[in-house]
Amino acid sequence: MATREEQFEKMLSSVLSEYEDVLGKMEKLKAENKVKTVTYRQLMATKLTLQNIISRYEIYGLLDKKR
Repeated sequence: MATREEQFEKMLSSVLSEYEDVLGKMEKLKAENKVKTVTYRQLMATKLTLQNIISRYEIYGLLDKKR
């Protein structure tokens, strides 16, 4: 069974990876001038949620602010 720290590291890695993936998809849609689409808006909501999670990691000293 994985330790609590290993589980945390796995979750953190997943959140950061998903955040980068969302940013990439948003940039692609932006380049295609599709910023008013439902998909773009859903990605924006996901981005904000992930930013909130990452910010909480930073607040509690669990992540360097220099990602």
